[in-house]
Amino acid sequence: MTTDLADRYGAPARWRRPAVVGLAVVLAVVGLTWLGWTAWFHGSPDVRSEVVTFDVTSDHQVEARVDVQLEDGVAASCRVRALAEDKTAVGELAFTPVDGVNEVVIRTERRATSVEKLGCTSPDQPRPR
Repeated sequence: MTTDLADRYGAPARWRRPAVVGLAVVLAVVGLTWLGWTAWFHGSPDVRSEVVTFDVTSDHQVEARVDVQLEDGVAASCRVRALAEDKTAVGELAFTPVDGVNEVVIRTERRATSVEKLGCTSPDQPRPR
């Protein structure tokens, strides 16, 4: 004996399917808009930096060249850190960069073997880059 499910349980409301599809479309548009904005915002920071080279000049000093790209009119702050052979931080320097190559001197408590950039920040970009 076969019975029609609509006879047994009742037919679904006519507005239900278009409402679910409409809600899914609205959520997809909102999600894709957020994704696009996030990709644009994080893909075009106010300031970017990279350690180009460094030279250990003595047991208590390292010279580093840091390339910084600033948007027009942005005031930024950058930080670099000198590390010893055992990866212990032996010196750190915060400086106000200019657009282009910045040559900085990091004073260290003992001989450093490497330099890492901690990144640059600006008032509108709190995450270091």
